[in-house]
Amino acid sequence: MNTPIKLAFLILCIALTATASIIPLKRDAVTPEHEKTVAGICSVVQDKRLCSITLKTVPSNDPDVLVRHLATAAETSVKKGLKFLSGIKPKYKGDKFATTCITSCEKQLNNALEDFSDFWKAAGKDIASMADNYFTCKKKMTSIFNYQSSCLDDIYNKTLLKEVQGGIGLGKRMSGESVDVFAGMGKVFNTLNIKTKLNQKDTDSLLPPPLSFYYV
Repeated sequence: MNTPIKLAFLILCIALTATASIIPLKRDAVTPEHEKTVAGICSVVQDKRLCSITLKTVPSNDPDVLVRHLATAAETSVKKGLKFLSGIKPKYKGDKFATTCITSCEKQLNNALEDFSDFWKAAGKDIASMADNYFTCKKKMTSIFNYQSSCLDDIYNKTLLKEVQGGIGLGKRMSGESVDVFAGMGKVFNTLNIKTKLNQKDTDSLLPPPLSFYYV
């Protein structure tokens, strides 16, 4: 009489074991080393919560990867801002002032994207190249932040400003965090014990050719 019961119990155990092997165990991706590196980077920014949230899920303890991800998140936010502005344009088609403001804002954000292109060239491929072009990277990021701020400063209509601010505000904040990181890169490097000297000269501006260039 017990045999059918034992058999049913055995089948149930096999089924449960198979199910457990299929469903992966949830693991916390944040390690103490990762938290320490993120804290070291975010220590120089105003909005530490936004910075930490942005870097929390990045699967790397490499400061270079994390700093780049912060800049990438800022660039992505600018692109989302442009998409948002394009989406609300039809809504204000009959409003000349609003259309002018939105078009001007689009221009500012496109200028920011151009600066991002220059930023990535200066940032290079690793922490050493970023340090070698430190001043240029910081200057470009500051310029990007200024473009986003100018976009909002030109909107005097409170209702429109609130709407646009809601659509591109995160991009401005993300760029602001990136500006802070590059402004405080020396402190970040010291905190993380990175022995690399920051270049304090503008590597982006082209030097004039030597005098011999003008003579045949």
